[in-house]
Parts: sequence; C-alpha cells; structure tokens
Amino acid sequence: MSSDSMTTVSSHTLQRIVGREYGADPVSWNRRDLLAYALGIGATPAEQQFVNGTSAFPPCNIHFGLTAERSPYLELHPSFAAFPTFPVVLFLKGKDDSVTEFTNTINRTNAIKGLPYFDPSHLVHATQSIEILKPLHLSRLISIRENKSGVILENEFILVDPEETPYARLTTAMFNLTGKITGQRYTRSVVSLPEAKPIPRDRAPNWVVADRTNAHQALMYRLSGDYNPLHVDPNASSSGGGVILHGLSTLGFAARALIRTVGYGRPSSLQYLNVRFTAPVTPGDGLETSAWDVGSGPGGVIEVAFEVRNTRTGKVGLVIGGGHARFARWEPSKL
Repeated sequence: MSSDSMTTVSSHTLQRIVGREYGADPVSWNRRDLLAYALGIGATPAEQQFVNGTSAFPPCNIHFGLTAERSPYLELHPSFAAFPTFPVVLFLKGKDDSVTEFTNTINRTNAIKGLPYFDPSHLVHATQSIEILKPLHLSRLISIRENKSGVILENEFILVDPEETPYARLTTAMFNLTGKITGQRYTRSVVSLPEAKPIPRDRAPNWVVADRTNAHQALMYRLSGDYNPLHVDPNASSSGGGVILHGLSTLGFAARALIRTVGYGRPSSLQYLNVRFTAPVTPGDGLETSAWDVGSGPGGVIEVAFEVRNTRTGKVGLVIGGGHARFARWEPSKL
C-alpha cells in the first residue's frame, strides 16, 4: 500500500516514533572495497595513499552498531589509508560481497511500526553527514519532517568495533517525494547537528578546486554497494532525465578537494562533513568546489563552509549547498 492511500498518522504517535532505535546490522569490507570507493569518488594515480594498497591485508568486519579490526600488515604504499568518508557506503553495502537489490536494502525505514510505506522509486537523497567521533547511540530514526512535497526521514548510524569503540557517526536524510504521514507540515527531531556558519559572500573563497567526473563514474561508484537502477539504467527515472551520479560520489569529490587543500592532503585531518544535495550530476560533468575558512570551532578546529557547482550548467549548477566541514588545525613544516 502506498503512503498516498494510508490514513494519516497523529502527531502524538510521531513523537513516540522519532528516536526509536534500530537493531545492529553487520557490515564488512576489504581492501578491494576501499580501492573501489576511492575510484568511485574520482581518486587518481596521483593519490597513491588511497589507490595503492596491494599487499596482504585481512578484511575488516563490523556491524551498524559496528566492528572494525585493525590490520597488523602494512600495505604497499606506506601511507595507504581508507578515504575518511568511506563509511557512508556501509548502510547499503551491508556485509554482502556481491550485487544487492536496492529496493530490499533501502526498505529499512519501511519496517518502522507506525509509519506508512514509502515507495523506494520516489526516494531522493537529501542530506548526508559524517563525524569522526564520540560515543553515542548505535542507530536510530532521529528526525521526521513533512511538507507539501513529501516526507524527509533522517537516520543516525554509529560505526563501532567489537569492543564498542566508536569510529564514525553518520546521519543520512532521504526525501520521500509525494509521501504523506500527517497530511500537513510537521517537524520532530531528537538530535541537533553542528551548526554551520554561512558562506561569507562578501569575499572570495580561500580554496577553489576544479575536477571532473568521467562518463563511467556511476558504474564505478555503484561497486561500493549502491545499486539503485537510477545510476545505471537511463530508463529508470520517471522524469526521463537519464542516468545520474550518486550523490555520495559527489560528496566524495568534495571531500577529496577539501582534504587536498584545507587538510594539506592528510586524510586524518577531516573530523566532520555535512552536505545538502541540491541538484543531480550527470556522469562526465565538471565539478568546482569552493571553500571558505569561517573561523575556529570546538577544540580549535578549522570551520569550513563550502559549496560545489556543476561547471557544465554554470552559475545555476549548485549541486551541493550549505556544506560544512571541520578540520584539525595543522601547518606543514617549513624546514
């Protein structure tokens, strides 16, 4: 039954639903998955620390409440590292080593008792954040927002190892187009994300990085676990707009740009990243990331406001808006 044909849900019921925890889900990855993700977000041979890890390296196993084992082995490149935004793929990848069915994977939120069913074909990725981390809850529904266009459900996930040591906190919001719960405007949230500072439009950005996706970018990124047909089948979209790139691949391009500039190429410098997806990207489009230093944050971190534009579509081509990042402050040696 679609959400359009369901009876409306009362505000009192929604107040009890928001904050409800999910069970822990096992997920796993290996070195190949790290390399595939790096390629899916546009990493090049010049970024050896992300694309060159070819010696013996046992797999990691975690659960979305989660588990990670550190390898006692050294990779071929002395600085080989998982790109810091890699955990964003684990919700869809799970522990599968093969292709998964997108509809079955994304139906997690449809299992929440008290909420109507939302058609996965009407889902749009709205926002994504990742924080590297402090202890919190494992995984739960943290926000429901409803307006005349549909319903946004926001979930929180924590990546932990077998000893429950937290590694990353992720939030992801999905916009269910045409979905209905109460039938009127409604907002309920139990978590507040770090507040972003606005972009200072009265001055030029501190950093600008131009990059380009390739025509096969979506085919590469989907190997990280997101097998939504929108990203491979030109006939899958009801709008007839053709294949679009995964929003999380665009996020990865932005994160690479920021780590290269703000973080001086040090992946460990990124502590927090939050984006709002504003428009789709077509594989092959150019991307320009503009970032502003907007002062110091908690613990002396560098607060960064940023946005990403599609250079093919020009000034109207904002694809990530309201971007917010935090980097550990570090200056390279002048010796």
